[in-house]
Amino acid sequence: MLRIAVQAKGRLYEETMELMKEAGIKLSNAKRTLLIPSKNFPIEVLFLRDDDIPQSVASGVADVGIVGENEFVEKEEDAQIVKRLGFSKCRISLAIPKDVDYQGVNWFNGKKIATSYPVILQNFLNANNIKADIHVITGSVEIAPGIGLSDAIFDIVSSGSTLVSNHLKEVEIVMQSEAVLIGHNALSEEKKEILDELMFRFDSVQKAEGKKYILLNAPNENLKEIINTLPGMKSPTIMPLAEEGWSSVHSVIDDKQFWDVINKIKGLGAQGILVVPIEKMIL
Repeated sequence: MLRIAVQAKGRLYEETMELMKEAGIKLSNAKRTLLIPSKNFPIEVLFLRDDDIPQSVASGVADVGIVGENEFVEKEEDAQIVKRLGFSKCRISLAIPKDVDYQGVNWFNGKKIATSYPVILQNFLNANNIKADIHVITGSVEIAPGIGLSDAIFDIVSSGSTLVSNHLKEVEIVMQSEAVLIGHNALSEEKKEILDELMFRFDSVQKAEGKKYILLNAPNENLKEIINTLPGMKSPTIMPLAEEGWSSVHSVIDDKQFWDVINKIKGLGAQGILVVPIEKMIL
C-alpha cells in the first residue's frame, strides 16, 4: 500500500482529485476523514495542510505527496521531486505600490518586505546582494503595504487581480511554480512498483490533455500534402474508402494547432472531418 499526502482543500485539492479520477482511482466520499483508502488501487490518501506535506513525505509519514513546488522549495525538506504535474501553475513575485518609480532590484535595499515565503525570498535577496527586512505573515500578505506594515510584498501571483485590487504592481518574478509529485528517498521495492504504475496512469492522462483525435476523408491526389500537414504521434493512419480515389485519414493534433491545421486540410480537399476528444493516451 502506497500512502499519498494531498492538500485537504482548495484549488490544488480539486485538481488533484480530478487527476485521481481520470487515472481510474476510486476514493470514497467520506467527509472529514484524514485517511481514505482507494477502492480499486493499492494507495491510501492522507489529507493534510499544504505546508505539512513536504515534512510528512521527508519523514516517511507519507510515501509520496502532491504539493505546490513553492511549498516544497520553501520547506527545504529531504525529499525528491518525482514528477511535475502541470497544473496549479503560479509564480512567486515581488510587488510594490503601483505609484512607486521602480528602477530595479536595488530598490529593495533597506526596505521591509512582507511574505509567507521567507526562505525563497532570502535566497533571492542573497543572490542579488540585497539587504532587506523580511516580515513573515501568514494570510493576506497583499494588504501589508496598504496598512503600513511593509514597503513591498513577496507572494503567489496567478492572475494578478489581487495585486491590482490592492493597488500593487508586480516587479520581479522570482520563481515559477506548479503542482509536483514528491517522494520519500527510501521507498521499498513494492512501493516503487505501485508508484511506477501511478505515474504511468498520470502520464496517460496528461498526454491526452489538449489533444484531439480527428478522422477525415481525403482525395488521394492530395493525400501526401494532407499527411504532411497533420502532426500525428508517429504518422497518420491511412485506409482506402469504398469510393475510388479517396482515403480515410486518422490522426492526433494539438489544440494549439487545431484551427490552422483544419483550414489547411480543408483547402486541400479534406471532407467529412470528425473531431473526437481524447480521454487517455498510451504511448
